[in-house]
Amino acid sequence: MIDATHVLAGPFASYQLAVLGADVIKVESPEEMDQVREQGPDEDLNQAYMGTYYLAQGSNKRSVTLNLKREKGRELFRRLVADADVLIENYRAGAFGALGLGYDDLAAVNERLIYCSMTAFGQAGPRAEQTAYDFQIQATSGVMAATGTPEVNPIKVGPPVVDYATGSMAAFAIASALFQRERTGRGQHIDLGMFDVALMLMTADITNYLRSGIPPAPSGNDYPLAGGRCYRTKDGLLMLGAMNRRQHARLFELMGRPDIAEVTDYPPRFAHGDAHAEILAEAFLARTAAEWEDELQAHHVPAARVRALPEALADPQLQSRSVTHDFADFPATGANLTVPVAAFKYAHGGPRIDTPPPTLGEHTDEVLRDLGLSDADIAALIKEKVI
Repeated sequence: MIDATHVLAGPFASYQLAVLGADVIKVESPEEMDQVREQGPDEDLNQAYMGTYYLAQGSNKRSVTLNLKREKGRELFRRLVADADVLIENYRAGAFGALGLGYDDLAAVNERLIYCSMTAFGQAGPRAEQTAYDFQIQATSGVMAATGTPEVNPIKVGPPVVDYATGSMAAFAIASALFQRERTGRGQHIDLGMFDVALMLMTADITNYLRSGIPPAPSGNDYPLAGGRCYRTKDGLLMLGAMNRRQHARLFELMGRPDIAEVTDYPPRFAHGDAHAEILAEAFLARTAAEWEDELQAHHVPAARVRALPEALADPQLQSRSVTHDFADFPATGANLTVPVAAFKYAHGGPRIDTPPPTLGEHTDEVLRDLGLSDADIAALIKEKVI
């Protein structure tokens, strides 16, 4: 797999395939590397072009530098693609085509190629030439407008959720296209837009609005049902999720209100959401968030004490799931490094990390020798600033 992507969404897509065993060759310009190599809270790592934003999704890849603005660089790129199953790129729509590296160009070199183009708005349409990062897409798609409280909005969702959702969607699309190719023998061009992904994250909101004409409004931590709101406790916040009929009944039985518990139909629960919430708000103040979480979960009522990331990462549940991987004495830092892996497990095999994130161009010589280039050829390319 040839990974000609940068920043978050593209590299995350190739990373999710890399941890499942794909041989990913990350191609960067020797003059303009992936910008996230210089981004993160550790300035020493940024100076070494190993910023934590890059490290988080760089494992199991090989790194090659190629200057695609030079014909010799493009020719080497074509030779890499000729033997590849997948190419993924996330440059502005038409940019690779202008270099003679568009889908039609490379399909002529490799008719079985799965070519994935990731852009802000897709390859065609009035916005096709526009560029954007996660937060512009949140702004354009309506995600920001639906986030926040009635008093404070719009608010950007904290983590770059559109970037990571786009990467996940791309990995899914690529895997599906590879499966399709096994049946048809044909390659495929995948046209993936971040704007489209953001709208998919609002699937129910779209259908609701197009049916009712009422757009989603920012509701903060609350939901119309009392069982889906955030409540103050004796020492912190508790996020409640008693949404279905049985959970509603169990919750209000625990609160000593069998009269409310027995009315499980949704219309009256929506109609009396605020009144029910007042009862819950008063009751939850009597105990700590941890006590309520334990009590409610013991009765199969979804509830969670609100935690920050440090506490979430210390949760014993995380250790049982292999969600993260620890590198001991990581070469670039001289210390431990922990990175996320994947959000799922297989019964047999599955996501794993075998090699650490590579330094810039670490595997250039190795990959070019595999293409048949000699040491003298490689030295000449360095002198010509092709690699």
